[in-house]
Amino acid sequence: MITSLYIKDFALIDELDVAFHSGLSILTGQTGAGKSIIIGALHMILGERADTDLIRQGADKAIAEAIFHLREAPGVRRILEENDIEWDEELILRREIRQNGSRGFVNDTPVTISLMKQIGDFLVDLHGQHDHQLLLREDVHQQVLDQQDSVLPVLQAWQEGYRQALELRREIRELKAREKALNEKSELYRFQLQELEAAGLRPGEEEELKNEMSRLDNAEELDVKAGAIVEIGEGDEIAALDLLTKMEEMVQDLARLEPEFESYRGELRTARISIQEAVRFAERYRGGIEFNPARLEELRRRQSQLNKLQKKYQRDLPALLELQERLKEELDQADRTDMEIEKREKWLASLVVDLADRARSLKAARESVGKRLAKDIEGRLRELGIPHPAFDVRSTWLEKESGWLEIDGQPVDATPDGADRSVFLISTNKGETLKPLARIASGGEVSRVMLALKSILARNQQMPVMVFDEIDTGISGSISDKVGQAMRQLSRDCQILAITHQPQIASHADQHYQVRKEEVSGRTVSRITRLSEEEHIREVASLMSGETITEAALQSARELIESHRS
Repeated sequence: MITSLYIKDFALIDELDVAFHSGLSILTGQTGAGKSIIIGALHMILGERADTDLIRQGADKAIAEAIFHLREAPGVRRILEENDIEWDEELILRREIRQNGSRGFVNDTPVTISLMKQIGDFLVDLHGQHDHQLLLREDVHQQVLDQQDSVLPVLQAWQEGYRQALELRREIRELKAREKALNEKSELYRFQLQELEAAGLRPGEEEELKNEMSRLDNAEELDVKAGAIVEIGEGDEIAALDLLTKMEEMVQDLARLEPEFESYRGELRTARISIQEAVRFAERYRGGIEFNPARLEELRRRQSQLNKLQKKYQRDLPALLELQERLKEELDQADRTDMEIEKREKWLASLVVDLADRARSLKAARESVGKRLAKDIEGRLRELGIPHPAFDVRSTWLEKESGWLEIDGQPVDATPDGADRSVFLISTNKGETLKPLARIASGGEVSRVMLALKSILARNQQMPVMVFDEIDTGISGSISDKVGQAMRQLSRDCQILAITHQPQIASHADQHYQVRKEEVSGRTVSRITRLSEEEHIREVASLMSGETITEAALQSARELIESHRS
């Protein structure tokens, strides 16, 4: 429950610190006194949008802080543990608004506003003056059912299968788009691949052509010059090898007389061996020289073919070889894509059958909860002064021609929330047919339906705190007393804070707070005071008779309050 609420420099509030207790806490006061400002500050603490216009004039920032005392709160505990926030049974939520933005804190740990809202959703159900209009929206009806423990796991199972199916459908669409694009290009790709493969391209072929053509083109010159080398080395008239041999022998003789010649002997030997090797290579090379004009012409045609391909594709030979491999991969991919599409379509068909089963389970779970909820709401509405209520939760399939599920032979649409739609139908008068909630004429009846629904859900969901901001709008005095009884009964399961103008509701208070405006230093401020027993009686009397409180009104208020307590 909320144990205290602190507000500073927020709208009309300069500074406010109020303690709350368990049970039913009633807030009353004249219109404009600041009751809704207090609720607005609580909204802000719970992670709702913060408006900088609400910073009190002359202040740097507005502060709103609530302290909660919690025994069992598994949802809150999980969120705090996931975000490494320490806590025991006390939880402090604080929000600060400045002109340049707002900040949130949980137990003095800075947190995002979205995290504050996640925590707040487990702590407080805040029902404003116009929130009961949400019940008129059919999309909200299904949300109410889906919050129930017996429906939630079935919904999650549906959503998991639905996500898988959506992912498969997305993959199939992408594969088909790729297949279409490949098919449009495949004819060109096949022609290009055939042309490149027919050319028989080889890595390094250009360099090989160049070298062989150079040899064939210069065969005569190569033969003459290689022959000259052999002649110099081994000729009959002057042979370089013979000269080097004679020089080596002379140096050897000189080295016996003068040791310094010994080093030149080795150099002459090395030179003789090197020349000898060169001569032998030149001789072998001459034997391999080919005089073949036909081969040269063939090589020139091949070179021309390569040049044309490179010019056509605007790529050099290595890039042409890469293109050839890529074209193979693209065409192979086209074949594989068709197989992948077929495989995924089989998966999807199997998953769609499974989804249809999950859809049936989800609809059945909603219908089961709906029957129980309808019975409970009818009972609560009778307690709230509607003697012959009839309430029904009706679930129907989302039939659609283009739906991709088939249930009972009919195409059904699939959404993240299931394949069915649940709506609330009601009749508040005996003999009337059931109609959608939106067609209820009385706002008071809508308010009572909302209160009945809230009280049942609060018990099921173990919501720690519920706040009602003038839920009694459009309700007569006799019905107000029943609404007050319902709130008092509900407050045994959770803490209730309620703003009201009805004395019948206020008379049920366990604690009564008065909100009023005062003038301080020439400025209007809002104040809140917890009333004593006698002040509580006078405030209820004031709600009965207006500003002039008569003795009869006081007596009526006292009797009304005592009748509830007895």
